[in-house]
Amino acid sequence: MYLPTLRQLEYLVAVTDLRHFGRAAERCHVTQSTLSAGIRELESLLRANLIERTRRKVQPTPLGDEIADKARQLLDAARDIAETTQAASAPLTGRVRFGVIPTVGPFVLPRVLGGLREAYPDLKLYLREGQTKSLLDDLRRGDLETALIALPYDVGEFETMLLGADSFWVAMPKGHPLAKGKVIRPEDLPGEELLLLEEGHCLRDHALAACGLEGRRSADGFQATSLYTLVEMVANGLGITLLPEIALASGARRDDVVTRPLGPGSPQRSLGLVWRKSYRRESDIAALGAYIRGRLAGLRVKR
Repeated sequence: MYLPTLRQLEYLVAVTDLRHFGRAAERCHVTQSTLSAGIRELESLLRANLIERTRRKVQPTPLGDEIADKARQLLDAARDIAETTQAASAPLTGRVRFGVIPTVGPFVLPRVLGGLREAYPDLKLYLREGQTKSLLDDLRRGDLETALIALPYDVGEFETMLLGADSFWVAMPKGHPLAKGKVIRPEDLPGEELLLLEEGHCLRDHALAACGLEGRRSADGFQATSLYTLVEMVANGLGITLLPEIALASGARRDDVVTRPLGPGSPQRSLGLVWRKSYRRESDIAALGAYIRGRLAGLRVKR
């Protein structure tokens, strides 16, 4: 009796999850024709129709759904075997797929990657940037080993390791009334002037929580796509914003923008690693976390 290959099962799970051959092929890092051929071979091997194909939609048959559920369990078991084997070797060797959110990556990674390569020359670190929800989905599927995100966030079934706090600073145009003080109380922030990142960025929710303005819209309804865009808007006198300390310490500041810290006791976000509970390479997480924590200690702004 011929058995399905793990690759064929991976193709089936991807199509079942995404309901699209093109996106499933991208996830599996193969061409669409290769993935389609793999699905057809699996159906031929099992002598069953697993995927319904029409011009408008792609969806699994009831049997296809059932087989995909069993395939996920097999793929998890195979991944566990690989991770258990790798865990027996020295920490941070071989491939590690590492996710990072866009409000952290540009400010932390330049301080981490060079030294990490020197400390662990046998490490092959593959990076993926994305919003928190997307990275957690990648972790859940086994497409990432770990990710660096900002907390608090509902991480559900995942393990976390806190690496350090990241305070908020108020950024405002020169001459703004708030610039007269050395520290700003959250209750003094004019919510109608607040500029925010677009929906989906956890920094948006953290910033609003820090101000006690949960649910508030951005000034004029405009939402930026990056922290650098927010700084440009502030410099042009369009409003004020909240910036994480790691961004200011990494150079995301300019002469025509004034920054002041929020008062003591104000809510702040924390940076942390997140990974699957079933992940066997605990030594990798410990080594990576310790290294990043050490680098974060230098990302502070003089008050």
